[in-house]
Amino acid sequence: MTLVKFANGQKNHGVNPFFSDVFDSILNDSFLSDKLASRVPAVNISETENQFHIELAVPGLKKEDFKISLDKNVLSVSADKKTENVEEGKKFSKREYSYNSFTRSFTLPEVADAAKIEAEYVDGILKLNVAKKEEAKIQTREIAVK
Repeated sequence: MTLVKFANGQKNHGVNPFFSDVFDSILNDSFLSDKLASRVPAVNISETENQFHIELAVPGLKKEDFKISLDKNVLSVSADKKTENVEEGKKFSKREYSYNSFTRSFTLPEVADAAKIEAEYVDGILKLNVAKKEEAKIQTREIAVK
């Protein structure tokens, strides 16, 4: 039997503790993690009897910032936004520019009706509704017993 010793929450990388603390602070910096996490918006995809619903969390944009395209059965959603924070009348040693862009692509199933896709942007959520073809909708009927 082999015994394995765990650190129980303590960081022990076998290296000088100073180096592990420096690398942990660089890699876990909230600025870096926020920038990396915000590159691709979170998506919720659901399905009802008549439609597929795709919701993207993209706050801070305008509906004019979005480009939605369909190429064969691939639905692509992209956005580009450039922000400048500039105050006139003062001498600045620093100006902040922000460029945000993303692209998300979704492969639509065969049952999706490409002619009936609607998009709406409300309260930071981009909602896409993709209708299903008539033959793909679940049809219910009562069957009589003979």
